[in-house]
Amino acid sequence: MKTEVLKNIKTTEEEYQSRISTVMAERKRSISDAELEADNLVMKATAGAEDYKKLKLAEARENAEKRRREIITEGERKAADLKGRGSQNLPKAVELLVSRFKEKLNVKA
Repeated sequence: MKTEVLKNIKTTEEEYQSRISTVMAERKRSISDAELEADNLVMKATAGAEDYKKLKLAEARENAEKRRREIITEGERKAADLKGRGSQNLPKAVELLVSRFKEKLNVKA
């Protein structure tokens, strides 16, 4: 009977050791799976952030290029306007310059 009790205790102890080993292996696998999933989530988030960054940079470049074109167009329009007004005033300016030049010649002579 004593032997039988000892055998039962030993068998029970082996069963518990087996269960503990199984649970520990499952725990390790669960932790590994969780770490892998966390790494994948971090990689996805990083990729998403990079895509968002690229999109925003592209939008900013597009807006800057659009603004640059608007500024150039406005500058060209103003330059053409000034040139047109200057061309209209050119005959009067030449006449005024010649008139003043003649006045100076007459004063010295």
